[in-house]
Amino acid sequence: MESNTIELELRVQKRKRKDKLVLNAWCWLFMAAAVIFYILFQGYPIVCSIVYSLLDWSGLTRTARFVGLSNYKELLTDKLFWNAFLNSIKYTVMIVPLELAVSLILAYLLNDEKLKGRGVYRTMYFIPVVTTASVVGIIMIFIMGVQGPVNHILMSFHLLRKPINFLGNAAWAMPSLVLISLWKDCGTYMIYWLAGLQGISEDVYEAATVDGANRVQMFIHIVLPLIAPVGGVIATLCVINSLKVFDIVKTMTEGGPYYATDVIATYVYRSAFSSEIGMPRLGYASAAALFFGAVVIVVGVILNGVKVHLDKKN
Repeated sequence: MESNTIELELRVQKRKRKDKLVLNAWCWLFMAAAVIFYILFQGYPIVCSIVYSLLDWSGLTRTARFVGLSNYKELLTDKLFWNAFLNSIKYTVMIVPLELAVSLILAYLLNDEKLKGRGVYRTMYFIPVVTTASVVGIIMIFIMGVQGPVNHILMSFHLLRKPINFLGNAAWAMPSLVLISLWKDCGTYMIYWLAGLQGISEDVYEAATVDGANRVQMFIHIVLPLIAPVGGVIATLCVINSLKVFDIVKTMTEGGPYYATDVIATYVYRSAFSSEIGMPRLGYASAAALFFGAVVIVVGVILNGVKVHLDKKN
């Protein structure tokens, strides 16, 4: 009898090991698919960019000349590159606080279960996110133009004496891009904030209401401290995405006027593919992209370190 029990236990253990092996095999299979796709569409292009950055190559010929770090040395003395670099930083500094603040306020307002039609409002604010950036850019060129609705409305209220070419004026071009990007991307971060807000128990709000707190007091003293960890992640994503901006700038201004809105992505694109500066320089563009990519990684690591430090402190 005892031997039968032991044999049964061994069979059960063997079956469990087999089931575990099968489960692990399926897990590795699904992971392998993701890893293969990442290597093909992310890893391989990065390796190619590293190789190209060491070459003097237009991308149009079969021959390329090895130049070592010459592309990087030239990069450090290129005024247009540093102009694009500073414009990327300027754009990020302008848009990140706006996106975080506006999206958080919207999320807080739309998280109220008593608000009628909040699902409709959420959809309305998210629609710009799923709209193609090139379509948004083309439409906004008309809206922000000299003969566009924006100038017409401002002049109707006597806020302007004459029309302003918002996208053709160096002083107005960057703020205009920031406002348009804010409108388009705000819905993404609103969803992130909503996810964080929905993690706060209703009991917390009810207790605060019993204590006599209004919505503003609850927002400042309850909501902000509780979603601070989520806010750190959202801020990091917002900064990285802002540094990588390309489509809106390319569609609306192409880096103009007079390189006033030229960011790293448009600079790299122009160097690698555009004929307006002569022969394409794929090697030089790869060096610029890798250099700025390294900067973005460093910024991401610093922001993550700050977030971890604040989480431990809290």
